[in-house]
Amino acid sequence: MELTSATMRHRLRRGTIDDRVVKEIGAALDEAERAPGCRILLLEGGGDGVFCTGMDLEEAAVGDVADGGRAFYGLLRRFTETPVTVVARVDGRAAGGGVGLAAASDFVFASERSTFSLPEALWGLLPCCVLPFLIRRTGFQKAYAMTLSTQPVSAAEAAAFHLVDEVSDDSEALVRRLAYRLTKLDRSIVTDMKRYFRELWIVSDETERVAVGEFGRLMSDPEVRRRLVDYATEKRFPWER
Repeated sequence: MELTSATMRHRLRRGTIDDRVVKEIGAALDEAERAPGCRILLLEGGGDGVFCTGMDLEEAAVGDVADGGRAFYGLLRRFTETPVTVVARVDGRAAGGGVGLAAASDFVFASERSTFSLPEALWGLLPCCVLPFLIRRTGFQKAYAMTLSTQPVSAAEAAAFHLVDEVSDDSEALVRRLAYRLTKLDRSIVTDMKRYFRELWIVSDETERVAVGEFGRLMSDPEVRRRLVDYATEKRFPWER
């Protein structure tokens, strides 16, 4: 991590999400909250045209990741509670849980080459923990269409339905401009604002119960497990049977 003025950076080096990555982002939030001058936690991809492609499918094939849904949902919910402003800087592909990281962030700045997709249905899964935060950001229909079509959308399309706040290949300038404004605010008012907006919308304890429960149910389905094992052992996608 790197702290520059009011901005702390955290790089998603692995490109996928597992328990370790969830803990690393949580630790980055801890550190940002402990730094009185920090106003922004900036999430960045590890390069190579990838922001984050979501759940580590090979790990999911051999492990019990059902409980991981609770930890991931908890991380996304924490984005909506922390006094630090979370900014996702997307440069390249965001899929599955990577879309969740973006959707739960306070701001999303994306390069023109970026794409966003929810491919879970191809595996017999649903983006259970992502959807409450995506619906909060984009509205029902766009979140539903991304889930059902599984097709990627461009950064320009994502900006049109508010998943992305600004499209620019110079997102550093956008981050600097935002950081300048945020230094004028007490962090306590950010906490109050997030709490109030959360009470107005759908990110509730009941939503968490439904999302985590459905993820656990789907992940325990034998057919889903077989598809994941096929991918882990033979790199064979479900539609290649």
